[in-house]
Amino acid sequence: MRHADNINVARQLRDRFPHPYTRTNASLFLKAATTAAEPSNLAIEVNGEADGAIGYVAGIDVERYSAEIGYWLGESYWGRGIVTEALVLVTDYVFTTPNLLRLFAMPFADNAASMRVLEKAGYVREAILRSSSVKYGKPRDQALYARVNSGWRGVIE
Repeated sequence: MRHADNINVARQLRDRFPHPYTRTNASLFLKAATTAAEPSNLAIEVNGEADGAIGYVAGIDVERYSAEIGYWLGESYWGRGIVTEALVLVTDYVFTTPNLLRLFAMPFADNAASMRVLEKAGYVREAILRSSSVKYGKPRDQALYARVNSGWRGVIE
């Protein structure tokens, strides 16, 4: 929780990641994560301690083989390649086990570090979405990055 309660982390994430981040927020997150049929939110562990998280939200209807992926890491661990490694591992898992066709992420367009993480993990920038979000009362552009599963096995429907 000590890494989650950081304005520098929260300002780069969706509003569902609150600031301040309290014990109650942590408890609610853990309860939801541990009761899910298939885990889609995982801790990023550094030296035996949860210092961040990575997860995905599956699409519905015609986007049911696609998912949005997101991540965060405690500020004291930024710039060490930890998130890139986690993103590669989770992407590989999602492409093989749930057999998803596409993963995408939408970092704020001014978050160069997050865009570098995505690029190092094999994601490709597809678009800049101008004024597509509002964070702390200010419009912000988002970048759309995606990676397509070249080994997708398809399904019979």
